[in-house]
Amino acid sequence: MSYTIPPQTRIGHVHLKVSNLERSLQFYRDLLGFEVMQYYGDSAVFLSAGGYHHHIGLNTWHSKNAGPAPVNTAGLYHTAILYTTRKDLAVILKRLMEANYPLTGASDHGVSEAIYLNDPDRNGVELYWDKPKEQWPIDEEGNLMMVTERLDVEGLLKEAK
Repeated sequence: MSYTIPPQTRIGHVHLKVSNLERSLQFYRDLLGFEVMQYYGDSAVFLSAGGYHHHIGLNTWHSKNAGPAPVNTAGLYHTAILYTTRKDLAVILKRLMEANYPLTGASDHGVSEAIYLNDPDRNGVELYWDKPKEQWPIDEEGNLMMVTERLDVEGLLKEAK
């Protein structure tokens, strides 16, 4: 029996275990600009872009003062945050660079442009925007051909002006 998920389905939020709530808020709220929607006691907080109940949940329920998860084990690879426009991605890239926040990568995937970094608990974070669908690389048979190529960082930063 085959089932296909409805095309309108979206991933609503990610909930992360963190070791220090305030340190994580400095990253997600103060640096990336998410808004606090609700504190859940002193062990969790829910963050949003644009007033949604939450896009990101942070908690210390099982992880307070713990070290980061080992890299070479199963688990979350990264959380991807989709920006509406290339200019929006450029603005956050400029902000990260001005804060001297370390990036772990930057790629042009043909369908999108992305920058990569880790949050304070070494959870991977991808910040990206999707190119218009008409620009996506398609082969002769109509198959999507995503790539990982060097991102034109200088060209992207010109959009931040």
